[in-house]
Amino acid sequence: MPVVTQYVVVRNGEEKMTFATKAEADAHDKMLDMVERLLPLIERSEVVTDEQKLEDLAFFLAREREDMLIALGAKKPPKKKTSEKAEPTKSVAQ
Repeated sequence: MPVVTQYVVVRNGEEKMTFATKAEADAHDKMLDMVERLLPLIERSEVVTDEQKLEDLAFFLAREREDMLIALGAKKPPKKKTSEKAEPTKSVAQ
């Protein structure tokens, strides 16, 4: 009989998700922490009043945290890798 190790994220006594690796479980737990911190912030805006949409927006922002940090200026965008330098365009005099 095989032994299977699973990592379960539990919040308020409720199992949220099960993962095969500790790193995946930790990343999901961290995202849930961000959602908990984002919910009151978004709620204060009074722009989103539907509770489900409020939660959906908080999850979206937490999942897209890297882009959010870039948009807020807290992180620099990754540099684009150029494999070849573009040749300057030559103008033709007529």
